[in-house]
Amino acid sequence: MDRSLLDLPVLLLSATRALVDGIDAGVRARGFTDLRPAHGFAFARIAGGGATVMQLAEHLGVTKQAASQMVDELTRKGYVDRHPHPDDARAKLIVLTEKGWACTRAADEASADILRPWADALGPERVAALRHDLARLAVPGRMRPVW
Repeated sequence: MDRSLLDLPVLLLSATRALVDGIDAGVRARGFTDLRPAHGFAFARIAGGGATVMQLAEHLGVTKQAASQMVDELTRKGYVDRHPHPDDARAKLIVLTEKGWACTRAADEASADILRPWADALGPERVAALRHDLARLAVPGRMRPVW
C-alpha cells in the first residue's frame, strides 16, 4: 500500500467527527437539546418524502426493532408522525412534524457554520474539487451513525 495513503482514513474520520460534533453542538445551541447525532441521520432519510421503519432501518444499518424504537422516541418528542402509507396499507409513513422540520433547518444552519471556515481555508476551487471527488467515492444511501 502506498504509505502516503495510510493517514487518509484518520483524516477523513477526524473531519467527519468534527462535522458531526459541530452540527450536534449547533443544533443544541438552537434549542434542540433532546436529540443525539443518530437522530440527525434519521432525519436526513425522513426529510426526503418520508420513510417506513424498514427503509429507516436500512438507511441507518440497524435492525427494524431499533429503528422502530427510534421512531417511537421521536414521535413522543414531537419530531415525527406516523401516517398511512399511500402505497402499502400495512406500512406507516414516518414524516417530520413542524418541530422536526425546524430541527432540520437548525442542523442546516449549524452545518453552514461549521463548513464556512473550511470553505474559507480551502477556497472555492478546492471546495468544488473536494465535493466532486467525494461524490465520486461516496456510496449513496446508507448513513450509519457509528457513535
